[in-house]
Amino acid sequence: MAELFRRFGRLTAGPIAGLTLGLAVFAVLVPAARGEEVAVTGALSASVSAAASDEPGVGAQAIVSGVGPVTRLPLPRFVSMRGESANARRGPSLDQRVDWEFRHRGMPLEITGEYGNWRRVRDVEGKGGWVHHALLSGTRTALVLGPERVALRERPEETARVVAIAEPGVIGRVDSCAGAWCEIIADGREGWLPRAVIWGVGPGEAID
Repeated sequence: MAELFRRFGRLTAGPIAGLTLGLAVFAVLVPAARGEEVAVTGALSASVSAAASDEPGVGAQAIVSGVGPVTRLPLPRFVSMRGESANARRGPSLDQRVDWEFRHRGMPLEITGEYGNWRRVRDVEGKGGWVHHALLSGTRTALVLGPERVALRERPEETARVVAIAEPGVIGRVDSCAGAWCEIIADGREGWLPRAVIWGVGPGEAID
């Protein structure tokens, strides 16, 4: 029996614990029904099996000098889930078995390979599978890492006013990143988090 993962995150106003702003994000990983097709299109990590692909030539075409052979975009790169769920397959084809189903709109994922209309993705735990590109979005999101809560600040400075407290597992939209800080929007709150406490942005990556 596959293990079921569930995590929760909250954003609370200012430094006052317990005042919930209404953002409760979570992800559930469930075994997918055989033959099930999820035709949906993108915040928390869920684990999927990392089985090797049976598709001929996939390994050779997955990564070419850090550039995707299909899109010519950088590899690896971050995206997010477009819809509430997405099938993770053992290989880049509808004929491949569905091992798991990602469930959470906006979940950040890292693309590590391309083959036709398929993208090999992995989550914050480094586990993943092949997902159809239509289920992914270019909207950038980030996941707050644990185990401690972190302050969302008014400016990219440690001494700046705290506008909210983000618990591990909270996901927000990345508005910009520069240097050691990223500006995040979550549940109507906007502020800055240290790059080191989020997952979904590449090291040194600039976003504006």
